Amino acid sequence: MAFNWKTFQTRTLTAIIFAAVMLTGLLWNKWSFFALFSIIHFGCWWEYFDLLEKIHKTVYHLATRIGFMIMGFSIMLVFCGPIFQFKNYYLRGDLSFPIAVAGLVLLALGIILTKNIKLKPFGKATLGLLYISLSWGLAMSLYKEISIHVHDSYFVMPSRSNIILMIIISIWINDTMAYITGSMIGKTPLSKISPKKTWEGTIGGIILSVVAVGLITFYGFNSGSATVYIMLLAAIVCVAGTFGDLLESKLKRMAGLKDSGNIMPGHGGFLDRFDSLLLAIPAAWIYVFLVFRF
Repeated sequence: MAFNWKTFQTRTLTAIIFAAVMLTGLLWNKWSFFALFSIIHFGCWWEYFDLLEKIHKTVYHLATRIGFMIMGFSIMLVFCGPIFQFKNYYLRGDLSFPIAVAGLVLLALGIILTKNIKLKPFGKATLGLLYISLSWGLAMSLYKEISIHVHDSYFVMPSRSNIILMIIISIWINDTMAYITGSMIGKTPLSKISPKKTWEGTIGGIILSVVAVGLITFYGFNSGSATVYIMLLAAIVCVAGTFGDLLESKLKRMAGLKDSGNIMPGHGGFLDRFDSLLLAIPAAWIYVFLVFRF
């Protein structure tokens, strides 16, 4: 296939803007972090409904859509730590419950206004509370200082957003290296769901991501004692992220779509960009909780 310079320019420009927005949201302050994941949360939900409508050949009432999305947002707020407060108002304690009630009211209105409710599509929409909202809620939970106790010494992650940043970096490196490795030596298909993925590319991507993250931790954070723990985190994230990618690919195939959306020219939609994280973050949260005891 001939090289398309215009497509390359579009994809490159989109990637630069995407990286800039992500890094600004992650690193600027707690509210940029919250705003970033709130936007991602609602974007993923909207595209999830679009996929479900095509899979089940149905239409969700707008009130049903917004009701589920707001209920999911309340779940996300429940996981916001005490740092997320404005004056004397805490997102978790003061806003999560009334927002959940508002979501339930809208959901009830959507049910009333829907003439013929199909239980299977409705049940699949409910799963979005776990698939999308819980995942981004756990991301909010990881926004905190985390210390690693190794023998008689402590290593403290220098920024509240560093664990999430390391998770995202692990995914980015894994995706890039898996593509390069698979293009060079890939022969064995990983799954029928995504024929272009190979075992060689997947394994190569995971190994190279783990090594790269280890070097970043060792030299960037100047911590040899914590390196092994962060490398294990990267390995878990990459494996879980691969399953997240396959899950979204399965949904798109069932819906007969190439991309979940077109918000990012040349790169697809929210689910296309964050499908790996939707399973990687819960896996990372369990690991961090069990190992770091945060």
